[in-house]
Amino acid sequence: MIAADIKGTGWAAGLGLGVQKALAFLRRGDLLSLPAGRFDLDGEQVFAMVQRYVTEAAAAPRFECHRKYIDVQYIAAGIEAIGWAPLGRMTVTEAYDPDKDIAFGRVADGGWSPVVLGAGRLLVLYPADAHAPKLAAGAPSSVTKIVVKVAV
Repeated sequence: MIAADIKGTGWAAGLGLGVQKALAFLRRGDLLSLPAGRFDLDGEQVFAMVQRYVTEAAAAPRFECHRKYIDVQYIAAGIEAIGWAPLGRMTVTEAYDPDKDIAFGRVADGGWSPVVLGAGRLLVLYPADAHAPKLAAGAPSSVTKIVVKVAV
């Protein structure tokens, strides 16, 4: 997992062309005007999903993980907490679905950390990272988030 500000992504040069395409898309000036939905950047290799929702408090967050894609989760507006844990700490509650590239599970109390992101901040989440998105950072917040999926 890497947490960063979109303005300070020079470190990402060694992360591969797919991540570079993701960051280039996230540097666009019109992200807030994009409609919700999918945007293909490089077919199934790199694509973005624009999402809008209100974060929620969760006593026992629902974690997820992926095998085929890296997630670059970028907050364009609002504030969100994303739970993070090493994948080995996640107990699977819903088996991996290869068509959707996702499995769901739980992480014991004390076994995960919240990462709070405001506008302009991002997380790069790898297949080794369990994560629980859409969590309120204190109070619920309206969020515009872009998740860019980068094939491993």
